[in-house]
This record gives sequence, C-alpha cells and structure tokens, in this order.
Amino acid sequence: MTVASARLLEADEPSPVEVLNPEGRSMFLLTGDHAGRRLPRALGSLGLSEHELSRHIAVDIGVAGLARHLARELDACAILQTYSRLAIDCNRPLGSPESIASLSELTPIPGNRNPSAHDVRARQSEIFAPYHSRITAELDRRAQAGHATLLVMLHSFTPSFLGVARPWHVGVLYHRDARLAKALLTLLRQQGDLVVGDNQPYSAGEDTDYAVPVHGERRGLPYVELELRQDLLDDEVSQHRWAARLAPLLQQAQFSAMPNAAC
Repeated sequence: MTVASARLLEADEPSPVEVLNPEGRSMFLLTGDHAGRRLPRALGSLGLSEHELSRHIAVDIGVAGLARHLARELDACAILQTYSRLAIDCNRPLGSPESIASLSELTPIPGNRNPSAHDVRARQSEIFAPYHSRITAELDRRAQAGHATLLVMLHSFTPSFLGVARPWHVGVLYHRDARLAKALLTLLRQQGDLVVGDNQPYSAGEDTDYAVPVHGERRGLPYVELELRQDLLDDEVSQHRWAARLAPLLQQAQFSAMPNAAC
C-alpha cells in the first residue's frame, strides 16, 4: 500500500483541483475540501471495499453537486478537491493524526497504517499543496484587484455517528470571526422548518481545521463553514434544491458581514 514510484499521481491521473466558474463575479468563493472520492492508483483501494469507499469516511457526500449548483446560483467561483479524504484530509493541519487517518469512525484503513515518510510527503505535495495553493492564488488575485471576498467552505455530515443520531439539517461553523456565520445562522433559523446547529455537529478551530484559520481568519475574511446532512443531498434534485435555498440567504448574510461592500 505504499507509493513505490517517484510520484504519487501518474501523468494521466486527474488533477487534485477542480475549478468551477472561474470567472464568477460574485464576492463569494466556494471551497470543497472533501468533494471527491478518487484514490491515486498507487494507493490502490487502501485495503477497503467499494462499499466503504462510497461512504462518508471517504467523501463528503453531495458536496460536489451542491457546489456546482451553488456556483451557478451565486455566479461564484468554486474550488474543489477531487481525491478522497482517505488519501489525505485537506481540512486537517499537516502532521495531525487525522491528516492520514488509520481509523475513520469505526473503520480501520489498512493502507494508512504506518505510511513511509516518502508516502506522506507525496500525499502532501501532490494533493494537499496544489489544492490549497490554488485557493491561496485566487484569494491573492482578488486582494490585489481590490475585490472583497466572502469564503464559504462546503461540507456534509453523516446522519448518525458512532451510533448517535444527529438531528441537525445544517450546521453553521466558525471560530473567532463570526460575522458571516452568525448572520447566516439567524437567517437559517428564521426559515422555521430547519434544525440548525451553531458550531454543531462540529466546531471549527486551529487544531482541528485548516481552511478556517489559514484562508479565513489569517486573512481577516468573513467566512462560514457550512455542514449539510448527507441524506438531504443524496441526489441532484436535492442538491439543486438546497443550492437554490442557500443562495439568497448567503446573499442576505453578506450585507451583515460586509455592510459597505458593493454587490
């Protein structure tokens, strides 16, 4: 299960980065750290069955489709990571035990047990680094052009975890900067038919997240990490419906987060 060749990704394998609507005119920038479920050929199946590789342990189910529809609804650029989080988790600090997890929920990941130093470096340099470098480049470009940015990090969560049911339809996550998150949280709760988590089912922080502290807070950008329950995103119709619902709420929230910014 180790990487035998000099490179992890062969020349004919897809890029770890997919950019949707790169010319989008919206202030919003969408990201999807766990949008793909592909594994590099060099890693094989990591010792897992196809069933396991289709579960939430491998991919944020529904996020890629949600991002496509939301990018269109908002006229926003979206940057997605196309390889499985089991190859490397692009929303964990490098060196974290969860960066290359040997256990996900209750599922052992045989191919991630005791990876070699070369294997770790290859996953970091060929998947993690290009993805985050592309986000950094887009944020730098906008800053140099004087364009305001609101960052929306898209994720999804399993309806139950370790046998415990999760009642939330959507979770709004943030760390220190709650400008956009609190505005969106209020608007979502005003919908009347949603159970909305305030830093639930997860909370964001420097020890557990990468995108929030690095791309959001260190740059002083308004941001929100959005978590949607996966059974609500299990087909394209549902993904489109949620995008159409979220887009106007995000547009309303932007005025609370950046009241002096033009559309």
